[in-house]
Amino acid sequence: MSKITSSHGMLPALSVEEEIAARLREFVQDKEAFSPNTWRQLLSVMRSCHRWSQEHQRTFLPMAPGDLRDYLTFLQTAGRASSTISTHASLISMLHRHAGLLPPNASPSVSRTMKKINRVAVVTGERTGQAVPFRLADLRVLDNAWSGSARLQDRRNLAFLHVAYSTLLRVSELARLRVSDVTRAEDGRLILDVGYTKTIVQTGGLVKALSTLSSRRLTEWITLAGLAGEPDAYLFCKVHRINKAIVNTCSPLTTPALEAIFAQAWRAAGQGKKVKANKDRYLGWSGHSARVGAAQDMAQQGYSVAQIMQEGTWKKPETLMRYIRNVDAHKGAMVDLMEKQS
Repeated sequence: MSKITSSHGMLPALSVEEEIAARLREFVQDKEAFSPNTWRQLLSVMRSCHRWSQEHQRTFLPMAPGDLRDYLTFLQTAGRASSTISTHASLISMLHRHAGLLPPNASPSVSRTMKKINRVAVVTGERTGQAVPFRLADLRVLDNAWSGSARLQDRRNLAFLHVAYSTLLRVSELARLRVSDVTRAEDGRLILDVGYTKTIVQTGGLVKALSTLSSRRLTEWITLAGLAGEPDAYLFCKVHRINKAIVNTCSPLTTPALEAIFAQAWRAAGQGKKVKANKDRYLGWSGHSARVGAAQDMAQQGYSVAQIMQEGTWKKPETLMRYIRNVDAHKGAMVDLMEKQS
């Protein structure tokens, strides 16, 4: 990297490197502008791409379009899903933009490579993975099994699943909930002040209401865990083996810990279901299952795409349609036409 065109014209290599380094330092200082998951993904992609660049004697930053093409092709050869490769390309572009560099993705050759990767993936049968849906019927089965349990962990898990299904919140959003975010409406049902989500970041915040049964289960958990007098405590916390809640005001439960609740629920109520393996994943309920199941239940009951998107805070209809495509398959205009003619 001897010289690079910048807003100041042609600068010596050392000055350009210092300027890029300064921009990247500012980028890191402002990392709170991005969700923790986006930042983790960016760091993971940087490590992967930098390692590949070193092994193949390529320049990591700035990256030439030809090098990016080869890197993306390498990912495809390594068996990465087309959606994962697209994420790598997007985050590499993001890194270049914030470093004040021209993203290599701007080259038509890179666009052609991505089109080729996507086309090959579709033609060879790749399909977007989808979490096994956790539906209302599953919640009712677990409610019957766990609502009278003497194990505090079961009561926590049941309250968590009620909230997860009722709100369609993501796991990271559920983890952030604190006791002070819970208020009671005049009719006795609970209201959750979510604050913000992955797609909604605004000062007005987001409010979610719970049904009568879900309100009861969450109230039971708060009472049994002794959280009523702990407004700053996280709503869902660890449970000690002596059947006592470990009140925590410092850090929420990790994603693996919350994923484990879905795994325990699967062992308790879901193992009889027939599940088609997808990319060696999704063999049981996972962190996204409640969102998928709730969306499918709403679609099956005739709620509009706009209503479901509002409940799940989706910004793009395409994302939601991946979850409900099987449910809505027989609601198409052509099927309706044929049925009316028969």
